[in-house]
Amino acid sequence: MSQSDKPDSLSYRDAGVDIDAGDAFIDVIKPVAKRTQREGCLSGLGGFGALFQIPQGYKEPILVSGTDGVGTKLKLAFDLNKHDTIGIDLVAMCVNDVLVQGAEPLFFLDYFATGKLTPQIAAQVVTGIGEGCVQANAALIGGETAEMPGMYQAGEYDLAGFCVGAVEKSEIIDGSKVASGDVLIGLASSGAHSNGYSLIRKVIDTYDVPLDTQLDGQALSDLVLAPTRIYVRPVLSLMKSIPVNALAHITGGGIPGNLNRVLPEDYHAVVQESAWEWPALFRWLKQTANIEQQEMYRTFNCGVGMILVVKPEHADAAITHLNDAGETAFLLGEIRAGAKDPQIQIV
Repeated sequence: MSQSDKPDSLSYRDAGVDIDAGDAFIDVIKPVAKRTQREGCLSGLGGFGALFQIPQGYKEPILVSGTDGVGTKLKLAFDLNKHDTIGIDLVAMCVNDVLVQGAEPLFFLDYFATGKLTPQIAAQVVTGIGEGCVQANAALIGGETAEMPGMYQAGEYDLAGFCVGAVEKSEIIDGSKVASGDVLIGLASSGAHSNGYSLIRKVIDTYDVPLDTQLDGQALSDLVLAPTRIYVRPVLSLMKSIPVNALAHITGGGIPGNLNRVLPEDYHAVVQESAWEWPALFRWLKQTANIEQQEMYRTFNCGVGMILVVKPEHADAAITHLNDAGETAFLLGEIRAGAKDPQIQIV
C-alpha cells in the first residue's frame, strides 16, 4: 500500500471489533449473573473488580481456588452448533476441584475469547455458565469477554473459568485421615465430562462415525455434549452429617491418575471393576477403536465422576444419602495398607 492509499485515520471498528455487539451482550449477562446471587455478593457487574464477603459462620475460613477450561470438547460444540451446556462444563471443572478440599464454592468468574463476538452464541454460553453456578450455589460476579480478530477461526471461541471457595481450617480434606479399611464410594458421571475429547474426536474422525449414530437409544451427539455433572450440593450436604476422609474428582488421567492424588504414599486402593457398568459411550469407544482397557482407564472417567473415601461404618448411610440427593452412588472398593505399584489397583 502506497502512502497515498493509506487512510487518514483508523477506528476500533476497522480492527474488526464490534463495539455495539459487546454493549448488547452486557444486557444478556446481567440477568444471568443476578440469578446466581448469594450471600456475600457486594457488587454487580460492570466494575473493574468484583467484591465478595466471606459468608458468616466461618471461624477460620481458608480460601480454596481453582481454574480450568473445557478443552477440545469445544470443537464438538462448534461442529454441532450447540452452545447451551458448554458453560455448565466450565463451571463444573472448577467447582468440583474446589469441592474435593471440602470447600463450599463461593463465586465464579469466566473468560470468553473470540475473534468476532456473535451475541447469540455468547448468550447461550453465558446462560450455561449461569446454570452451572446455580447448580453449585456459586455467584457469577464477573468475567471478561474479549474480541481478538485474527486469533480464532470464524464461529470459534475459547473458555476459561476461575472459582473461589471457603472451608473451615479444621475441616480441610487433604487425605491425611485416610486409613486401612476405609471404603470407596463412586458417584456416577454424566458422560465423558470434559476430558478425553481429543481421543473421542479422533475416533469419530478416523472411523467416520456420524454424530447422529444411536447408542442405547441416544444420539452420539447428545452423549458427547452431555454436560459435566456438578457434585457440590449433595456432597456438601453429606459432609454435614458424615465425615469424608478424602475426595477425588475423576478428570484427565481417570481413576488411576486422580484417586492416587488424595492417598498417603503408604496406602493403596483396590477398585472393583464389577462395582459398576460402563455407560454406552465408553463401551462404544473401546469397541470401535479397539482401545486397551488400561488406556480407557487412563484417559476417561469410564462412568465414575467423583470418589469419596469414608469409614466402613458410614458407607451405607453415605450411599443412601447421596442416592436420595439424586446421585447414583455405589460401593467401589477399599483402602488397604502398604505401598503398591501402581497405587490404584483396578481388579
